[in-house]
Amino acid sequence: MDKTFSIVANILLRIIPTTSGEKEAFTYYRDGMSAQSEGNYAEALQNYYEAMRLEIDPYDRSYILYNIGLIHTSNGEHTKALEYYFRALERNPFLPQAFNNMAVICHYRGEQAIQQGDSEIAEAWFDQAAEYWKQAITLTPENYIEAQNWLRITGRSNKRIN
Repeated sequence: MDKTFSIVANILLRIIPTTSGEKEAFTYYRDGMSAQSEGNYAEALQNYYEAMRLEIDPYDRSYILYNIGLIHTSNGEHTKALEYYFRALERNPFLPQAFNNMAVICHYRGEQAIQQGDSEIAEAWFDQAAEYWKQAITLTPENYIEAQNWLRITGRSNKRIN
């Protein structure tokens, strides 16, 4: 993690009026981010779980859950990752990066289904990926250009999936 972030985070912890529980939750979150950036996923998860135990703000909890999802994605645990991204979005439906990551997982599963010769399942995964990318793009229209191109090329940009 960037040393500047640590310095700024420590200053903010001292000057922003927060409860000791909120400060402790943020400290665990910060330590989790540091461990995650160093590839120490087990340590990061421990810190995130402690932060979740202490944090009461839904918005802040959404970022903790999102980061837990990132770790599970990095570990190839896509079902767990999707669960944490869903939980993050329940608390904060304005996380385009969670929608994007969910779309990437669905697209990957679609590619796997193609390799296994199951085009029907692949199409279902691709349709789900399209829905998640549309949500991410709606929140940040200037981002996810590759996804926008994929949606256009595959004819999914205007197609509505039920």
